[in-house]
Amino acid sequence: MMSTPPNKPVDQAQDAPKSKHIATSPFKGKTGVRRLINAFGYSLEGFKAAFVHEDAFRQEVFLAIVLIPLAIYLGHSPVEQALLIASVLLVLIVELLNSAIEAAVDHTSTEHHALAKQAKDIGSAAVFIALLIVAVVWGLILFA
Repeated sequence: MMSTPPNKPVDQAQDAPKSKHIATSPFKGKTGVRRLINAFGYSLEGFKAAFVHEDAFRQEVFLAIVLIPLAIYLGHSPVEQALLIASVLLVLIVELLNSAIEAAVDHTSTEHHALAKQAKDIGSAAVFIALLIVAVVWGLILFA
């Protein structure tokens, strides 16, 4: 951390960025429709990678294929249907984030390290909580 001598005011202008874009990634050059098309392609690649390489994601997708139509059938109102569906989709979102964390950790190092284990365990705990949300939402709507 940079310190200034006592009684000397800090010149904030000297620390201001030279342009309005701070630490812009060199991969962020596209705008408009091209950016949307690229983002959609990257999303499809992400879904494909997760489906091919992550057993848990694949299992949760198959579960979603069963539960989402069931949610439409069993939900008594649009709000109930939305809650049932959203809870299932939440699991997929959290699993994707967990898989991304695991991939980033494994890319950094395949050696066993306490922080790598901690990152993976925390991601796993997030998936567990998302699954609990499914159980609670479905249980309350269908059995309460």
